[in-house]
Amino acid sequence: MKQIIKQHPSPPLDPIRDSLQRHYLFTLGRDDPSCSRHYLYSALVSTIRERLITDWRNTRERQVQEGLKTINYLSLEFLMGRSLNNALLNLDIEDPVRVAVAEYACELEEVEDEEVDAGLGNGGLGRLAACFLDSCASLGLPVVGYGIRYQYGMFHQKIENGYQVESPDLWLRNGNPWEIECPEHTRRVRFFGHTDYYRDSHGALRARWVDTHDVLAVPYDVPIPGYRNSTVNTLRLWKAEATDEFDLEEFNAGSYTDAVEAKNQAEQITMVLYPNDASEQGKELRLRQQYFLASASLQDVLHRWVRQYGNEFGEFAAKNGFQLNDTHPTVAVAELMRLLMDEHGLGWEEAWEITGHTMAYTNHTLLPEALEVWSVELFGQLLPRLLDIIYEINARFLGQVAARWPGDSERQRRMSIIEEGDHPRIRMAYLGIVGSHSVNGVAALHTELLKQGLFRDFFEFYPEKFNNKTNGVTPRRWLAHCNKGLKSLLDETIGDGWLADLGQLQRLREHADDPAFAERFMAVKRDNKDRLAALVKHECDVSFGLDMMFDVQVKRIHEYKRQLLNILHVIHLYDRILRGDTTGLAPRCVLFGGKAAPGYAMAKLIIKLIGNVARVVNRDPRVADWLRVVFLPDYRVTAMEAICPGTDLSEQISTAGKEASGTGNMKFMMNGAVTIGTLDGANIEIREAVGEENFFLFGLSANEVEETRKAYRPDDIIETDADLARVMDLLQCGHFNLLEAGIFEPIIAAVRSPGDPWMTAADFRSYIDCQRRVDSAFADGGRWSRMSILNTAASGRFSSDRTIAEYRDDIWFK
Repeated sequence: MKQIIKQHPSPPLDPIRDSLQRHYLFTLGRDDPSCSRHYLYSALVSTIRERLITDWRNTRERQVQEGLKTINYLSLEFLMGRSLNNALLNLDIEDPVRVAVAEYACELEEVEDEEVDAGLGNGGLGRLAACFLDSCASLGLPVVGYGIRYQYGMFHQKIENGYQVESPDLWLRNGNPWEIECPEHTRRVRFFGHTDYYRDSHGALRARWVDTHDVLAVPYDVPIPGYRNSTVNTLRLWKAEATDEFDLEEFNAGSYTDAVEAKNQAEQITMVLYPNDASEQGKELRLRQQYFLASASLQDVLHRWVRQYGNEFGEFAAKNGFQLNDTHPTVAVAELMRLLMDEHGLGWEEAWEITGHTMAYTNHTLLPEALEVWSVELFGQLLPRLLDIIYEINARFLGQVAARWPGDSERQRRMSIIEEGDHPRIRMAYLGIVGSHSVNGVAALHTELLKQGLFRDFFEFYPEKFNNKTNGVTPRRWLAHCNKGLKSLLDETIGDGWLADLGQLQRLREHADDPAFAERFMAVKRDNKDRLAALVKHECDVSFGLDMMFDVQVKRIHEYKRQLLNILHVIHLYDRILRGDTTGLAPRCVLFGGKAAPGYAMAKLIIKLIGNVARVVNRDPRVADWLRVVFLPDYRVTAMEAICPGTDLSEQISTAGKEASGTGNMKFMMNGAVTIGTLDGANIEIREAVGEENFFLFGLSANEVEETRKAYRPDDIIETDADLARVMDLLQCGHFNLLEAGIFEPIIAAVRSPGDPWMTAADFRSYIDCQRRVDSAFADGGRWSRMSILNTAASGRFSSDRTIAEYRDDIWFK
């Protein structure tokens, strides 16, 4: 083999190649080019990070010198995926890096595959936060992300005999070369103890939190480069550590377990993303996580302020803002009050004025059970000082409500932050609303449903606080990186300005009826389908035909997202094919993917049903030319980068009124997939943007769902719909579980239940009829290619750059 590494390279060398070789030789101590690709990856990250450091430092210094307002984005999740490919694109150095890596007889893609997805998030919430950080940096905004450095991510998902099996996602096994530990910025976070009241030197009554069990929050910083603008922002992740490694006296006495108990208790806080909260211990750990994030982050911001401006907070709100990404970090409202009063000596009114002008709350769910609610008993044990503050906030707030609506005790009960009863609970969403100057939803329908439903009382009280910010996704990762073939075609056709201004994709409309352009567009799609088919073959050992429609639903497994409705349609197709009813039927490959929460039995059973149906369908030669079905395991960011460019039909079929926004729908649309969906979440705005003729709409609207619920009789629907009756018969007779008697009875019962909140049977006929229209459109190649092009052309509205620009103008810097 040619000797590649030289101990004394001859100048001149390309700077990237020189840096890569230096880190490989001297940082990692490797001189054998045949070593594991891991070392080449680590050397390359060091090379890239080295190029980021100067801009990173300059960005921070510029923001301080110019006195810019800083926005602090608090989120329990940041689903970053891989960082290498994003950095190469944003720094515009992919070509020289590719050349440098070739010196090691290696393709860049092989090196990229060495990076594991960062286990810092679960699904749409975390991926949105990652897209937002990319857009903030690309727009040059001074935004710091604050999150938790989980040792284990959500989990690795395996499918065994059709069942989901979880295994630990130890994504930090080989370290994270992108991060820089900053122990000098370690913060102390308190738990337990009690409140002690005293008089200060001026005779004012003060409170302090004493006899606490403290945990250290150690920060690790990750650079977030903007798109070719020399801006590098920061994602600061907190790791929990014990204040003392262990009790030496107990250790010497032989009590080894007791000696390290404090260390273990501390490190549990950042051990696992979303611990199962079915038990009291799980609930306590989740609350500890949320407070740990809020307290460490707020202390960090206040420390930075005091270091620069001293203990004068008159301009603090003008220079700082906090965006609370969903309800998880809303405990920050009470914690900021505590820090300002107890640690910095401010009075209540002054502290509340600052808090109310700095906090902003984003709600991401319409499901009441997904809102954070904590028992007063648990909260009081863990965070006693904050409970005092929350009670005071609530008392003052209810006084304002009573003044506005005198004598309306029922309204006061509904709006109270403390839900009274035998076991009183704290409604954290209400705390977020009361303590923030802005409350936003994430799609037009979602925001309206918040105002008219979930938070109606608060909207009537604070109409000026409520606003909408429809979600978006970054086009850098979700088009330019993951769909290089389409990027090249777009650059050639309309120039490359669309990457920083996605609205320029509208110019594709001029080419939608050009047969030559359509042919090239669909050739790119076919190449992407080939890549996706290879992934499916590797992961599932099922062959997808490239001329078949790629019909995809990938997202968190949840009943409201209605993977069940989709698999019922698959069973219907299977039944049609076996009966010889293939007239007008388009051959299709149906791909499911997503993770079910470990404690969510029904979601896991739906995965099992999908797997069983897939096994029956894929083994039956009679349907081989018409239908293929797979459940792709371990759905993650990197998998989605292959999935969305190769998708023909995007399934966005949640029960209307349940999905806040969705962002997968936007990624598919950008890459030319056509959507089948309900009037839910951002689907409504996608349909408006692309035109109703380029969107497959079915199902009840949110208002119709509520009306239908009043007299819902799914058995009557099944009895009068021959197609649905045959599907249910196949389920009930055990056709898909011949050796597993009765396992799908809970699913059958759920579909037949008059109390089914997801309206599966109610929307079945509309869904089936809409899928027939999909078949017809797909069979017309010219029509389908036009729809696909127009979907990409209309996706500019769904760039996270647009979303962040609206946050900037309407919430952060107005």
